[in-house]
Amino acid sequence: MTTIGIIGAGHIGSALARAFSGLGYDVVISNSRGPESLAGLVEDLGPKVSAATAVDAAAAADIAVVTVPLKALKDVPVEPLAGKIVLDTNNYYFERDGHIDALDRGEATTSGLLQQHLPASKVVKAFNHLYASDINAAGLPAGDPQRRALGTASDDADAIEFVTGIYDALGFDTVSAGPLSESWRLERDRPAYVVAQTADELRDNLAKANRLP
Repeated sequence: MTTIGIIGAGHIGSALARAFSGLGYDVVISNSRGPESLAGLVEDLGPKVSAATAVDAAAAADIAVVTVPLKALKDVPVEPLAGKIVLDTNNYYFERDGHIDALDRGEATTSGLLQQHLPASKVVKAFNHLYASDINAAGLPAGDPQRRALGTASDDADAIEFVTGIYDALGFDTVSAGPLSESWRLERDRPAYVVAQTADELRDNLAKANRLP
């Protein structure tokens, strides 16, 4: 069975632990405060979820999720994630992360920064432009005209394929924004951000996004 390692146990990380375990995956989740601080969450989510340090979660992962504040990217383990698909849920909040000149100037993306930190990993943008509460509650069957679409971006075809399959299993259509360099189209202050939208609407919102918000 594939193991999902989740680095970050905030709202998104916790919701994804519930989502992945509900799909039958084994999940190892971590945070910056240590595995003992996650005892209540693990108990709530059931036997397919366990807690560990970030290093151990990364090592156990067949596929990983990084869902930490941007300012904490430097703490994400590098070596244990080499060669692995890594889902990046991050957005840039300068109020929280401090100003990053390359992002302010539109010369970088949050997922690109993670890819630089994890040069041997296959980073893919995922689950960054919806509320955590929607991950396990907003899905609809395939073919429903109101089915919501979520975006992704990556330089790796296998990473896109994995995210597309997960989105579908959770009740969402997928629209690719293209390579990782285009992942900014899904980020904060762009038209696609935290909007319930169909696949056609998401394509339109991606197309009309400006590089600088």
